[in-house]
Amino acid sequence: MAKSPEEEHPQKVFGWAATDSSGILSPFHFSRRENGEEDVTIKILYCGVCHSDLHSARNEWGYTLYPIVPGHEIVGIVSKTGKNVTKFKEGDRVGVGVIVGSCKKCDSCQQDLENYCPQFVLTYNSFYHDGTKTYGGYSDMVVVDQRYVLLFPDNLPSDSGAPLLCAGITIYSPMKYYGMTEPGKHLGVAGLGGLGHVAVKLAKAFGLKVTVISTSPSKETEAINRLGADAFLLFTDASKIKESLGTMDYIIDTVSGVHPLGPLLGLLKLNGKLVTVGLPAKPLELPILPLALGRKLVGGSDIGGMKETQEMLDFCAKHNITADIELIKMDYINTAMERIAKSDVRYRFVIDVANSLSQ
Repeated sequence: MAKSPEEEHPQKVFGWAATDSSGILSPFHFSRRENGEEDVTIKILYCGVCHSDLHSARNEWGYTLYPIVPGHEIVGIVSKTGKNVTKFKEGDRVGVGVIVGSCKKCDSCQQDLENYCPQFVLTYNSFYHDGTKTYGGYSDMVVVDQRYVLLFPDNLPSDSGAPLLCAGITIYSPMKYYGMTEPGKHLGVAGLGGLGHVAVKLAKAFGLKVTVISTSPSKETEAINRLGADAFLLFTDASKIKESLGTMDYIIDTVSGVHPLGPLLGLLKLNGKLVTVGLPAKPLELPILPLALGRKLVGGSDIGGMKETQEMLDFCAKHNITADIELIKMDYINTAMERIAKSDVRYRFVIDVANSLSQ
């Protein structure tokens, strides 16, 4: 007979979990493994709330394994290390992102691209190498193999830095891979949410000209005055869209809902690149004619490997880049999820785990 989540492992843990497709989270007792030779035990201080947490809690992608403890933007303090751990010591401030395991042997792992490993293990809603389920950062502690733990730079705040572990690397990795780092080039950022607002900040740090593309007129002021974008383009303004055709070198599409790609392709110059990082629950239509006539590229990207994620954190610390957050207590999480579904957050919720998780 299978053991209950609370009996699977020796270490007792407390968090919040969803138990069905309503996505409603409630207090949940479970367990984690003892600290192994390669492991780091982390007392969780903060955990960001990603849109994918909402998708997963409500089974909108169709593969949720209940009960589920979301959370993959974790910042905490090392409380214990295994005898083979060389990268961290007790008291270090560290982060854990989207993955906590991989095979370590395949071509992707050998290239420090663990996120593309066929056997990667997600921080939650996945199965670890020992066959037990993984549970995320909406909890008081976590045990992680040292390879998948990141050192948090001294001057990077724990709370507003937490979303960088997903939102930050989701933007940084494609910008580096697709060459979107050349100063003076023109980048369009489609969608100004949790991913989009970080994209603006990273792009400006790389020296790019940035235009925010949005369906919300109310976001123009904050895009330009608050985040430093150079221009704002209302996606529903046909005349402005027409004026902007063929003006952008790249577009990062962060929109998580179903939306047309054709108008975005029209904004690109010859040889322009449209890179999608939002994860809509349904397939998008891709018109081929604009690609052929403009030798344009549509690509995608999924977070980044551990080496690149550490590089991203160090870059953000150097350029004082953090997420704009609303700090919440754990008992507000269901309201926060409803607000995320309505795009009613500027721009990321972060849970103050250490000061709000009580049994």
